Amino acid sequence: MEASSPALEFRDVTKRFGEVTVLTDFGFRVAEGETVTLIGPSGSGKTTVLRLAMMLERPDAGDVLAFSESLVCDADGRPLGTRQQRERARLLGMVFQQYNLFPHMTVRENISLALRTVLRLGAEESDARTVEHVAMVGLDGKLDDYPLQLSGGQQQRIALARALALRPRILLLDEITSALDPELVGEVLDLVRTVTSGADITTLIVTHEMQFARRISDRIVMMADGGIVEVGPPEQLFTDPRSERTRTFLRRVLEH
Repeated sequence: MEASSPALEFRDVTKRFGEVTVLTDFGFRVAEGETVTLIGPSGSGKTTVLRLAMMLERPDAGDVLAFSESLVCDADGRPLGTRQQRERARLLGMVFQQYNLFPHMTVRENISLALRTVLRLGAEESDARTVEHVAMVGLDGKLDDYPLQLSGGQQQRIALARALALRPRILLLDEITSALDPELVGEVLDLVRTVTSGADITTLIVTHEMQFARRISDRIVMMADGGIVEVGPPEQLFTDPRSERTRTFLRRVLEH
């Protein structure tokens, strides 16, 4: 799949926070329609990769592109203006570790607000799309509930519905089960697998759930120390990793 036109591309990206360099000359491509999972120890730069793609951070060097358009600068090399950022941000949607739902708004209001402010949809269209996507995640009976009336798993389902309702071409998922009780992890991961497999969407995932990564991914990227250790299809990487660093990481995670 990598040989096809890239949906998302990182070109020699370096990112620092103060004196700490999180990514060094990071280069990687995600093909259109591909599902790629980033794995590796904490602090290896996985979440930073997603935040750069979502334009929540700027690289100190290099470029990030979505469908051949820079998410960093315009054609003249100048930083993107607010309007350009908004236009290009519509290509991507992200679901975070925390649900980021407004507690004073109902499920319906949380999703329709995003549709009205980001896509400028009218009230009728935004409500129809809200109803459609809440039903997609199996919570159509919860439209008028508030987030605190929902379980953690239900809140994460709503966060996923909100992201998908914006109809992004690239979906970014950052440790979306880390805040959930263990018994809720499976239901959310099964839902992600269902909705992404049936959609024409490119997906980049950060997770510590190795079995989920193995089941859902076209390729897995092992990261450590701000760079890529190895890349491969799930079966190869899990059964016969080339790097000792990968073998050590997988052994520790799977034993845990």
